[in-house]
Amino acid sequence: MTESTTAPAESTTAPAAFADEVVTHAFTRILTVPGIDGPVALVTIDNGFDHTKPSTFGPAGLDALDAALDEAYAADPVAVAVTGKPFVFAVGADLNGVPKIADREVALTMGRRGHAVFRRLRESSVPTFAFVNGAALGGGLELALHCHYRTVADNAAALGLPETFLGLVPGWGGTQLLPNIIGPSAAVTVVVENALNQNRMLKPADAQKIGIADAVLGGADFLEQSLVWAASVLAGDVVPARPEIDRGQAWDEAITRAKGIVAGKTRNHAPGPVKAVELLELARNTDLADAASLDRGFAAEDEALADLLMADELRAGLYAFDLVQKRAKRPAGAPDKSAARKVTGVGIVGAGLMASQLALLFVRQLKVPVILTDIDQERIDKGVGYVHAEIDKLQGKKRLSPDAANRLKALVSGSLDKAAFAKTDWVIEAVFENLDVKNKVFAELEEYVSPETILATNTSSLSITRMAADLKHPERVVGFHFFNPVAVLPLLEVIRGEKTDDATLATAFATAKSLKKSAVLVADKPGFVFNRLLTRALGEVMNAIDEGTPFDVADDAIGELGMPMSPLTLLSLVGPAVALHTGETMAEYYPERFHDSPGLQAMVAAKKSAVWTYGADGTKTVDPEVADLWPQGDSPSTSEQVLDRTRRAFAEEIDIMLTEGVVAAAQDIDLCLILGGGFGFWNGGITPYLDRTGTSEAVTGHRFLDKGVASL
Repeated sequence: MTESTTAPAESTTAPAAFADEVVTHAFTRILTVPGIDGPVALVTIDNGFDHTKPSTFGPAGLDALDAALDEAYAADPVAVAVTGKPFVFAVGADLNGVPKIADREVALTMGRRGHAVFRRLRESSVPTFAFVNGAALGGGLELALHCHYRTVADNAAALGLPETFLGLVPGWGGTQLLPNIIGPSAAVTVVVENALNQNRMLKPADAQKIGIADAVLGGADFLEQSLVWAASVLAGDVVPARPEIDRGQAWDEAITRAKGIVAGKTRNHAPGPVKAVELLELARNTDLADAASLDRGFAAEDEALADLLMADELRAGLYAFDLVQKRAKRPAGAPDKSAARKVTGVGIVGAGLMASQLALLFVRQLKVPVILTDIDQERIDKGVGYVHAEIDKLQGKKRLSPDAANRLKALVSGSLDKAAFAKTDWVIEAVFENLDVKNKVFAELEEYVSPETILATNTSSLSITRMAADLKHPERVVGFHFFNPVAVLPLLEVIRGEKTDDATLATAFATAKSLKKSAVLVADKPGFVFNRLLTRALGEVMNAIDEGTPFDVADDAIGELGMPMSPLTLLSLVGPAVALHTGETMAEYYPERFHDSPGLQAMVAAKKSAVWTYGADGTKTVDPEVADLWPQGDSPSTSEQVLDRTRRAFAEEIDIMLTEGVVAAAQDIDLCLILGGGFGFWNGGITPYLDRTGTSEAVTGHRFLDKGVASL
């Protein structure tokens, strides 16, 4: 044997939670490689499926890798290498069994088992290599980090440690190894910053730049090139750089930055990212050459992983991940896609910022002619110019070739005459949020377009049925509500009017998919889903201020709900006038629950755009003019009271919406909040949080989700 003296852990018996594990097998081949004096043991990880079902590690998968390493070391090799199946190295732990773990000891065993198997590569007395031939995420990347050397294919789809995005920590060595390999600042970027920024991935070149990859090699003959590179390392001709790690000020600065990122993204309400920062700090004292030191660091990861695996926040995060990865791709209630019509030309009524963003999205994704119209040529020219300028920016960033950019720009035009829409299959309006204005637009359009042309509206709260009521063909009108910024937020609320037919609805869903958006079917009720709930919640906060609650107390009170920004910060982003208009619309339909805020009305009348002003050091204070004009009573609430009333409002409104049939299920409510407004994964959107805090039952008498769904 050429392995270290550290004995591998005994094999585990797969717990019941992993009874349905798709086992990732590991196969050992003993190779003779030119330039290498002795055999090389190559272990290939493969679950038997193609790249659309990546390899993961459950208990049986870890056992298989352990057995393959036994075979590898038994051959007395001069080196051991690990690689994956085509296009996939490995993507980490098998998360399908995690929600079924009901015993902390089982959770603890999972962490220990992964460490025991992976560290055989780190503590090997012969050199070990990871030939990362494809996607390497989570535990897959951690496996590579345990190896002494790493090559990465230049076509590897993604590399990263996404655990904190899901509410976990890199628990098989990542928090202890990575900062000691690439330095603490780069490790914070990978473990915390990238994960909490919509799970941003590393490209192979990025991985090489920060020191994860020792070499990036061509994908066509990656394995052959990797073996040649390994021969050079074994011969001493290539000595990969290993940076000196600063364990003093640089580490302090990295941890401070990490804490700031976590506080800014989660307000420290998500336990996974908080724990990850603690583990990264612990890694300052981890010595990769000292087995006892690794024991301490890995034991801390085991304990953290076990705690998190037994936390409802993780179950909620996995529930949210499942919604985004599965439910969003199979929208509940959507008609069969065979009924959809082809869209070969798009018209956009309006040429303002929202309309221009829509034009850019449609032309980039559909690559069909897009025509904008507005009330004067100056507005049209500005809208078309915006689209052309954005395409030029994409070309400048090398995301479009010059030819592709020119082709896209040639597809975008403007016209004062709506007769230009005669050859379109899809027209969407993005004009002022007023029912009379929108009715007039659609009535004019119907004179020019064919009876089959879809008439879509980007309204955020107005009735689709009323918008279509006086048309000759009301069946082809559909709500198609985007969220701002259009290029970033993936949610599309597709609203079915009273007479919207299946062909129109099917076309809307097919178009949403072509636009790479996630569509949720919504009934034609005021405010639909996202704006209705957000307006109700913001209303509670502003009403508390109206009653006399200090601005900062009210604004900071509801952070644990998982909204990406505080209510008053969001108010400035949306715009007080827009928020007031939406609130007034909701109050018109539901006056018993939605109430106009005198303070917000005063802000709009004074044309104030924000409550907060910010000093040079970033500290925020209430704009004195806003403080003077906002009428406040003498009945202030505590932060706990503001939080309680807001989450009770959420629970009440969601229950009413589900009774009204606004969406098919509570899962669609959560999907809208996650995709439309970035609500926290650790809360599963909102309904798991309301169930967890007891708010659902206190307000409605029942849970929104069954016990065990997004919870223990």
